[in-house]
Amino acid sequence: MVEIKTDTALEAMREAGRVVAHALAAARAAAAVGVRLRELDEAARTVLTKAGARSPFLGYQPSFAPTPFPAVICASVNDAVSHGIPDDYRLRDGDLVSVDCGAELDGWTGDAAISFTVGTPRPADLELIAATQQALDAGIAAATVGHRIGDISHAISTVARKADCGMPADFGGHGIGRQMHEDPHVPNHGRPGRGFPLRHGLALAIEPMLMAGGRNDYHTDPDGWTLRTIDGSRAAHIEHTIAITEDGPRILTLP
Repeated sequence: MVEIKTDTALEAMREAGRVVAHALAAARAAAAVGVRLRELDEAARTVLTKAGARSPFLGYQPSFAPTPFPAVICASVNDAVSHGIPDDYRLRDGDLVSVDCGAELDGWTGDAAISFTVGTPRPADLELIAATQQALDAGIAAATVGHRIGDISHAISTVARKADCGMPADFGGHGIGRQMHEDPHVPNHGRPGRGFPLRHGLALAIEPMLMAGGRNDYHTDPDGWTLRTIDGSRAAHIEHTIAITEDGPRILTLP
């Protein structure tokens, strides 16, 4: 069932989104050559704790996962597309890092992700991150009253195709509100004019995941969580929680 939020609920989601933005900023600020991924998780966890927020990631176990997720962020490095578990891996010069984080505050949830490089960036990685940001921007621009979910999906996939990037076919965005994952699903591949109609009060997490190798398939690590590119090419993941409004899309996960 798709829940249409009141304006009051959207304001509450904005506060949760603000916490997410600060947690992501803390994780990024902590990232440097030699720093463990676990330390990025600790930085984000501190922000959530100080805000009185709960992590919807910690202990989360969807049907595909063999174990509950053990952290408050996903930290995916280089060929990891998403769902990476922050562990004792030490960041290296030139790593491409994607961090995904959520927060539940006063019963409402926000979810966002960023991608960045550590140390000396590879030009190709900067291009990949820029293309992923462009795909997200295009998806958000299509998220207007009167459009449909397929218009968002088509906008994202158009940018990905122009950049010769692939995207994992089985994963995409989602509705969000009282729970981190709600209906409707927001695929990153789709046809315009199809799918659930966009109405004022609909809240969505839009999250393109671009893979530089151009393929749409992936494999899962033995941990049951981390998704990796088949060909070892690098990946980027950027996400915002937005609200559909009569005045246009409103990003809820900005600082």
